[in-house]
Amino acid sequence: MARQPKIIVVANGKGGVGKTTTSMALAGILAEHYKVLAVDADVQGSLSWWVDRGEQKMGFDLVQETDPLLLGKLKRVEEYELVVVDTPPALNSESLAAAIAAADYLLLPTPPAPMDLAILVETVRRAVVPSGVAHRVLLTRVDPRSWTDAQAAQNTLKELGIPACKTVIRAYKAHERAALDGVPIVQWRGKHAKEAQLDYRKVADEMERDWRKLW
Repeated sequence: MARQPKIIVVANGKGGVGKTTTSMALAGILAEHYKVLAVDADVQGSLSWWVDRGEQKMGFDLVQETDPLLLGKLKRVEEYELVVVDTPPALNSESLAAAIAAADYLLLPTPPAPMDLAILVETVRRAVVPSGVAHRVLLTRVDPRSWTDAQAAQNTLKELGIPACKTVIRAYKAHERAALDGVPIVQWRGKHAKEAQLDYRKVADEMERDWRKLW
């Protein structure tokens, strides 16, 4: 019997928080060591748009699938070790609910601004905690010149008992330019490319340490 893939879902009930950037970066990094399938479950198709712009191999395969019934069957996917799912930014979405139900691990990106964090906390309470799935919040779009907001957000999450990655994703134009060039950040070359890559490599390391405890 074929071994079931592990399902990693990148989720937040709000758009513009770095979900697709995170999904793309992690799919590219994890594909260096695993057979990875990326799933674009967002009707906006941002992940598919990103991949379609590129002319070189991503290192992982991609499918676009928004049907909740099919997303609920991700465990049946064969030939892959990991599945990374980019989800729609809608807390009441059936596709999001199906992806979370199928998940082995949830990564929840959010900028550290108070309004973004408030919506993220609502996502955790309404959709993540009831699922019982292991999860971590990832602070994104952090100004590398100022850590005040990120530190305050980390403290708030700790007070609420919500697990968060130690690593934060600094805001670099490199991520936008990688999207325009149609490549994962690990393949992009330019200003601040190394710093942008390093942030996500540290996140991948944190996730894998979690997996060793869980799986």
